[in-house]
Amino acid sequence: MKLGLMLAGDADDVPEVARWAEDVGFDLVAAGEHVLFGSPTSNAFVSLAAAAAVTSRVRLLSAVTLLPLYPAALAAKMAVTLDRVSGGRFELGVGVGGENPAEFAAVGVPVSARGRRTDEALPTVRTYLHGGSVAGHAMDPPPVRPVPIWIGGRSEAAMRRAGRAGDVWMPYLCSPDRVARGLRLVDDVAVEQGRGPVGGGLLAWSAVADSRAEARRLAVGKLQEIYGQDMDRIVDACVPYGTPDDVAARLREYADAGAEQVLYAPLSPDRELGAALCDRLHPRTR
Repeated sequence: MKLGLMLAGDADDVPEVARWAEDVGFDLVAAGEHVLFGSPTSNAFVSLAAAAAVTSRVRLLSAVTLLPLYPAALAAKMAVTLDRVSGGRFELGVGVGGENPAEFAAVGVPVSARGRRTDEALPTVRTYLHGGSVAGHAMDPPPVRPVPIWIGGRSEAAMRRAGRAGDVWMPYLCSPDRVARGLRLVDDVAVEQGRGPVGGGLLAWSAVADSRAEARRLAVGKLQEIYGQDMDRIVDACVPYGTPDDVAARLREYADAGAEQVLYAPLSPDRELGAALCDRLHPRTR
């Protein structure tokens, strides 16, 4: 299993945290984005450019880029540029968004068109990210290598989108069983399209603490703040929580279900516990 770290929403400390993540053994770092949101959130391309400048090994994933808010060629240009800046370490995560309709209105995009716009943009973006031409024009300079595309989301539409155009499907807030079932549909669609199997990923909100009870309280409280709803049942079914050993064991269940690449999205700011979790899954040679 490859383990990634979701960076915080604000970009202020991205360089320092990205450098720390590389030092303690994470395989990748990821950043999300919103134009307007209810909490501090940066832009994934900009945050990851800052991370690229201070790291040399970790891969860099946008988790996720809200593709319907961009013209397809512009999103591809930014992705290709970041791939070159990072020496071929960038991977593009794509989502449709919609949680905050105000950001769609702010850029003149109907929120109801987000799925259609994403599906229409993906073939163009994929062609550019593989060094190809659209209407006789290619990105110049080209990407260092074909840039992988992750498709975020847990809906059937997201699964089918991943089967048609993704290299990795990345759901969130779901059980290991749902990951396994979803990947079967993703791969069925990929076969229908004449494509190879799609890799499994997971954005894993996780609460690591000194005890399971403390971690559960943290997970329920933080996720209720984020999603504005009762999270008791969802936490027990879909959120790894507990000590570093507990969370590592749960993440291995997701890996067994097919999520070979997991983004640890910490609900606790305690870096020592995050480093301990990473060490459980990727012991370092000392």
